[in-house]
Amino acid sequence: MKTTQTQSKYVEWLSAEQMHQDSKEWLSELLFIKDEHLFFEDLIKSFTLQLIEPEKFSNNKEIIDALNRSQKKNNLLIEAIKVHENDLEIMLDGVNQTKEEAAYRKSHRGLILELSEFDKYYKSLKAQIFEIIKSIKKEDKRNHLLDKT
Repeated sequence: MKTTQTQSKYVEWLSAEQMHQDSKEWLSELLFIKDEHLFFEDLIKSFTLQLIEPEKFSNNKEIIDALNRSQKKNNLLIEAIKVHENDLEIMLDGVNQTKEEAAYRKSHRGLILELSEFDKYYKSLKAQIFEIIKSIKKEDKRNHLLDKT
C-alpha cells in the first residue's frame, strides 16, 4: 500500500480574524518558550560541574548546543510571526488583492508547518534536558546517601 503526503488546504477557508488569533497564540507560546530557555540556561549553570564530567561531556555539549540552536530558531520565529501579523492588513483593507491574499494564506500555512516542526523538536529537546538533570540529581542523591554511611 502506497501512501502519499498531502498538504492541507484548510488555510484557504480561515478568516482574517482566525489567522490573527492563530498568530497571537503562536506568539504567546513562543514567548513562553523564550522564558523556558532562560530557565534552562539557569538550570545548566547550576549543574555546570556535573555536566562537564569527561564521560558525559560530549553528549551534554550536544544538548546545550541544541538548546542554543532552539533559542535562535525561537527568536527567528517570533520575528517572522510579528512580520506576518503586521502583514494581516492585506486581508483587512477591503481591497480585492487576490495574489497578495493568496500569498498571505500561503505564508500562514508555511508558519503552521514550521511551528509544528519546531514544537516537536523543542519537546524532544526539553525531555532530553530533563532526563540529564534527573540523572544528575539521582547521582547526587546516591552520593549523598553513600557519604552518610
